[in-house]
Amino acid sequence: MAIPWKTLDRFKTDDETLELRQRGERDYLITLGSQILMNSMAQRSEIALGKIGCRSIQKHPSPRVMVGGLGMGCTLRAVLDTLPETAEVVVAELNEKIVEWCRGHLSNLTNNSVSDPRVTVELGDVADLILKSSKKSGAKFDVIILDLYRGPHAKTDVKNDPFYGSRAIQRSHAALNPGGTFAVWGENHDEGFSKRLSRAGFSVTCERPGKGGYRHAVFIGKRK
Repeated sequence: MAIPWKTLDRFKTDDETLELRQRGERDYLITLGSQILMNSMAQRSEIALGKIGCRSIQKHPSPRVMVGGLGMGCTLRAVLDTLPETAEVVVAELNEKIVEWCRGHLSNLTNNSVSDPRVTVELGDVADLILKSSKKSGAKFDVIILDLYRGPHAKTDVKNDPFYGSRAIQRSHAALNPGGTFAVWGENHDEGFSKRLSRAGFSVTCERPGKGGYRHAVFIGKRK
């Protein structure tokens, strides 16, 4: 008989309710209304995003990384496992409750990644943080990683989308140090997004982590 899900916590957003559920020791769900946002047993592409995004700066003496979206903390854990102890990682997360879950119920999944001394959590929109960094000469990043609820797709507003439109991509480019990496999770490959990255001055690759089952996309843009 299947183990039933237990609701650990919930809170209301503007439109719907976010819930954290658990069954067994390490099986967790985060849901929004009737939709499953995250499953702790299906984090392959999120872990790959963190590792692939940071692999070029593994030997950097003091890398600076931005992660947009905390989720269950699995991408952040992969980032931390790839980086040296001298790294600085800034995580932008909209919901304080998500941070609380990662420090509490979900901490065993990631060895409490959110409380690592290299990590600073900024409560707010990652688009605002990117914009602010793009305008400050001394506040650039070596890597920007976007692991958001919805990745780029065919219906993305090609100009004005706050994360994946051409204007947002230009801001991300400006927020990176020369040679920096812009790494983005997507449910599927989106050719339009790849072309916008190229036009903004990135060299672009897209990887599909794993060998079996449904494989999400990891877009990698290297600032030229």
